[in-house]
Amino acid sequence: MENLPFLLRPQARCPSLPLATAFNSSTQRSGRVVVPIPRRHCRRRSARLAVADEMPRTKGSWSSDEDNAFDWLDQWYPFAPVSDLDPGAPHGKTVLGLTVVAWFDGGGEWRVLDDACPHRLAPLSEGRVDDKGRLQCVYHGWCFDGAGACKFIPQAPTLGPPVHKNSKACVASYPCVVQNKILWFYPRTEPEYKDVLQRKRPPFIPEIDDPSYFTVFGMRDLYYGYDILLENIVDPAHLPYAHKGLVPKSSSVDDPGRYVPDLTRMSPITFNVQLC
Repeated sequence: MENLPFLLRPQARCPSLPLATAFNSSTQRSGRVVVPIPRRHCRRRSARLAVADEMPRTKGSWSSDEDNAFDWLDQWYPFAPVSDLDPGAPHGKTVLGLTVVAWFDGGGEWRVLDDACPHRLAPLSEGRVDDKGRLQCVYHGWCFDGAGACKFIPQAPTLGPPVHKNSKACVASYPCVVQNKILWFYPRTEPEYKDVLQRKRPPFIPEIDDPSYFTVFGMRDLYYGYDILLENIVDPAHLPYAHKGLVPKSSSVDDPGRYVPDLTRMSPITFNVQLC
């Protein structure tokens, strides 16, 4: 995974993006940066530090930031609903800064590979699926199977050495699975993650596979980074406070200070469909 040095690995003590720079520059000591402490707070802060030092860590206490860090690479990510994918062509996407290509191979399965031919790094998503169900590069016609192995190099002499079997001619392959009518992939290519599906599966929503429900998939382009989107945009808990007055107000009778969503104001969307 040498192509993922820029993948964010946020930790519990570090806020996201712009806040992280301000937070780290004002509170951390790194080399030459030392934060001055106002004189009137010196005694109080020293007392707090002394108390903290006297309290030994127990087995149930907070562990280090490294132990609590969220591992972005140990997750399953949706590529696209299968209904949006043409099995006769490759499809390229960028997920968390990682460029990948999905295609339907000759074995009748969806596959996810790095979107770069090992020859000249041409995007494999701009290629095609040949008549043998192999992913063919648009540049020089190199062909790859579902595992990422090179199966054919048109320019290689027929009676020459089997250069297509060289490990440098392979494309990195990602674990993938179709679940809930969605193609998921796991962003690790190391051999030890080949069977990751046996220990960890993608999130499962039973209603999607329930025939008594009708599922509609929709997609939108949002101009936010994935971390800001998850930490703020789709965080409903901050709405009644950060956006006070813009959402229905509701509180618990037993605990007036606790916010409880008012589900009584919500109603299902109904519509009629007429078939001609």
